[in-house]
Amino acid sequence: MIKVDLTKHGITVEKVLHNASPAVLYVEAMRYEAGTSIADNGALVAYSGKKTGRSPTEKRVVQNPQSQPDVWWGEINIPLDEEIFLINQERAIDYLNTRDRLYVVDAFAGSDPEYKIKVRVICARAYHALFMWNMLIRPTTEELANFGEPDYVIYNAGKFPANSHIPGMTSKTTVDLCFEDHELVILGTEYAGEMKKGIFTVMNYLMPKVGHLSMHCSATESKQDGSASILFGLSGTGKTTLSADPNRVLIGDDEHVWTDRGIFNIEGGCYAKAIHLSAAKEPDIYEAIRFGAVLENVILDPDSHAVDYDNTSITENTRASYPIEYIHNAKLSGMTGHPQNVIFLTCDAFGVLPPVSKLTPEAAMYHFISGYTAKVAGTEMGIVEPQATFSPCFGGPFLVWHPNKYAELLAEKIRQYHAHVWLVNTGWSGGAYGVGDRIDLTYTRAIIDAIHNGSLAQADYIFDPIFRVQVPTDCAHVPNELLIPRQMWADPQAYDRTAHQLAHLFHRNFAKYISGVSEAVRIAGPVETILAS
Repeated sequence: MIKVDLTKHGITVEKVLHNASPAVLYVEAMRYEAGTSIADNGALVAYSGKKTGRSPTEKRVVQNPQSQPDVWWGEINIPLDEEIFLINQERAIDYLNTRDRLYVVDAFAGSDPEYKIKVRVICARAYHALFMWNMLIRPTTEELANFGEPDYVIYNAGKFPANSHIPGMTSKTTVDLCFEDHELVILGTEYAGEMKKGIFTVMNYLMPKVGHLSMHCSATESKQDGSASILFGLSGTGKTTLSADPNRVLIGDDEHVWTDRGIFNIEGGCYAKAIHLSAAKEPDIYEAIRFGAVLENVILDPDSHAVDYDNTSITENTRASYPIEYIHNAKLSGMTGHPQNVIFLTCDAFGVLPPVSKLTPEAAMYHFISGYTAKVAGTEMGIVEPQATFSPCFGGPFLVWHPNKYAELLAEKIRQYHAHVWLVNTGWSGGAYGVGDRIDLTYTRAIIDAIHNGSLAQADYIFDPIFRVQVPTDCAHVPNELLIPRQMWADPQAYDRTAHQLAHLFHRNFAKYISGVSEAVRIAGPVETILAS
């Protein structure tokens, strides 16, 4: 183990485990972290305490003259005075210095050698060290020996609370990022995902600054001809499921950058949802959860230590972290060429979007900025109302620049490399949730196959007058009537009313971005609909 000097970071603890192996971290976690155990599949089971998910309202970005003009300030990037950041940083360092032992991980973010950054994680929990050992790109022995000074440092003092009484703090949790000091400070939350998404936020700042598009998406490559695709989609749209394709290799499941050389994965691991996981539904993920993997906030049988993936008594946000090489069809270089297809996934619970439609570059910008999906709300007297959800660029909480910056980069890449862009609805057809039926996964897979083999690009299309997209009239192994959603509704007028309702929601959401986009992009979205009050 290489000796690492932490005094430059203000750390004086003598017992520091630097880039410890998973076996060592297992022992450390079992010995020093209450409740930690080993599942029957060999994964380390750890608990994140009160916080079982990210705390987006507690994310802060230091307001510094150097980066201030670049940042999209508001609800996502809440400004923090530099003096308050230094107080929080000192509080984190002071806490870390009270620990008997610390864990340090030195690794990389970014598979492309030209753009990778060196990351140092300093934390007090072995579980956090193992998590980031999985999620970052692990250095070789030679790379570690020549690692030098990190580009970014994470101080994870998550077990220690922030001082909620100082200006800028709204609770005892804060996740503070300073681009000028190249530091991330975590207080008041032990949820490991804050580290992962903190580094993604860093890359979301750095990459557009040099003209490259950072993306919250999965990426795959054809086993036959090496052609690449990227898939965007919010939770519940099927991004993970559709990325697990036996005919394709996985580049990465969550975070990528599109440069002038192609696509590269930012991460060295995967962070999959574990809720209702089964060998039948997600065999690749199920098999990847073994020794070296981390399971967060799951429930074990007290005798057999079997994982109960259906148990949500702690949280529905149960997670599994594992190195990407645990997926048998992963491409370990983490790099591929320019994508031929860009796929936006949405789960439309209103039941009015076509199962697949083709987008112009302008429409691609509109739908990318919108980042639409829908979730089911509550049930009252047997009537279910869908709720529209919009997340700009399909990753709003992690953006730094204005969404239009990322959308312009996407449109530029699409035009330059002649990529096809598709909007694929994995939600409902024949009516909204509670009336219609969920689009069968076999049909969605057939659509994705037709996208990848090029046949869908050669199909005949009709124009949807409400959503202003091009809709194919035929697709192999998909019923023709399913492709035209209005034909699937028993009451076409009800379809029209619901479609106009969703169009209205699109426009209401897009109003907050309209000043930053061209007229061509604005009119590429759904028709502007005024609903009767």
